[in-house]
Amino acid sequence: MRRAWFATTHLVTGGSTALVAVVSIGALAGALGLSLVLVGLPLLAPAVRFLGWLAGLERRRAHRLLVALAGADPREPEPTTVDRLRAAAGDVATYRNVAWLAAHAIVGVPLTAGVLLLWVFALGGVIVPLTWWVAPVEAPLTFVVPITSWGDALLVPPLLALAALTLLRSAVPAFGVAYARAARTALAPSSRSRLERRVTELTATRSGALDAHAAELRRIERDLHDGTQARLVAIAIHLGVAQGQRAADPALADQLIDRARTNVEAALTELRAVVRGIYPPILADRGLPGAVHALAADCPVPLTVRVTPLQRLPAALESAAYFVVAEALANIARHSRATGGDLRVEHRAGRLVVNVSDDGIGGARTSTGTGLTGIRRRVAALDGRVELSSPVGGPTVLRVELPCAS
Repeated sequence: MRRAWFATTHLVTGGSTALVAVVSIGALAGALGLSLVLVGLPLLAPAVRFLGWLAGLERRRAHRLLVALAGADPREPEPTTVDRLRAAAGDVATYRNVAWLAAHAIVGVPLTAGVLLLWVFALGGVIVPLTWWVAPVEAPLTFVVPITSWGDALLVPPLLALAALTLLRSAVPAFGVAYARAARTALAPSSRSRLERRVTELTATRSGALDAHAAELRRIERDLHDGTQARLVAIAIHLGVAQGQRAADPALADQLIDRARTNVEAALTELRAVVRGIYPPILADRGLPGAVHALAADCPVPLTVRVTPLQRLPAALESAAYFVVAEALANIARHSRATGGDLRVEHRAGRLVVNVSDDGIGGARTSTGTGLTGIRRRVAALDGRVELSSPVGGPTVLRVELPCAS
């Protein structure tokens, strides 16, 4: 009966939206009629927008019933009313919305009445046999037919209830699913609209990836210029002075050579750090699970780590996941004031899922930190998804999904 209940809810609530559709289509027709004398022109844009909102509501209702994507394709409002009307008039979706809402206005109310009547029969089949005898003799209880005896009370209502329950269990869910699929098909965005939306998404992610790449190059350049290059210059100076003082002051020459050796070691350390920032060698040596465990071991906050066995993934994917974990753990150590956390990395249904949570003070926002913004950009560049829940007072939960084929 669970399917019957969901289908009933969909069809019954459809009655109210059908009544709203009747009013909105009437309002649109009135605005079109008044537009002939220019009075209705200001009313056209609100009427069309309301029809679009109502069509979006129907798409969402169909999605809830079918548990399937019936994505709305909202258009950005244009600068002027004339531009909005022109865009709506040139959009095939507008006419499909009007056509479906007109059909829904005709069919929705009878469907609601029919489903409610079936529930009345189903419930009445239980209630009537228990209450028929309290009805006055001169006005017997009627349940489709007059109930005048125990035989009528025990036969007619249960049979009607059985028939109603059979329809509610089989026909109503099937019809509700068919009706929702018809709504999804009629109101689904066109291939052109989906293509435009996809192009917009790819343009945004490409821009984010380029920004992240440029920021990474600037960081590498800054690290090399301010750190390694300065140390190499100091080494050259120390060696030059040592060469000049080798005969006059061998002790000073030895000290300068020792300093140069120390600077060489420091420069090598900085170069290794720069290389790790580009692609951590631990990923190549131990794979993503080993790299994640190494990051968790270095975190000062105690963590529960669970990493499912993973095959080797593409380098870009492993690098992005490593960066997500590293940045998330750095945020926990610096800002969360947490006493414990949980780190999970798993492969599920063709997606690499990273979950990082802590029991800290919360309040994390992607708009207030460059780290979380960097995570979002890197993930978006790979068509991934980021979800952040961090209410004030905690806990903070970061969930990242990255598509992968392995």
